[in-house]
Amino acid sequence: MATLHALDIPDELYEQLQQLAKAENSSIDAQVITILHNALQIKTQPTEDERRKNVPKLLEEIRLRREQLPTDIEWPDSTALIREDRNR
Repeated sequence: MATLHALDIPDELYEQLQQLAKAENSSIDAQVITILHNALQIKTQPTEDERRKNVPKLLEEIRLRREQLPTDIEWPDSTALIREDRNR
């Protein structure tokens, strides 16, 4: 695991970090790692606009998967399956 040395952290920020760590029953190191992890997760998630742009692509992938399904399979009637399950 890599070591990160933070320099010149303002006293007020460090005190807030100490309070947060104490409230969460964790160390300051663990709290910093959690904060960094959460911040990076938010930054790397696609925005709403990016997700909307992907919808046509996803729909096309779904359509292609449906077309690749075998058509010679005889699927059982769901009503019969439910009735059979109830009779057990």
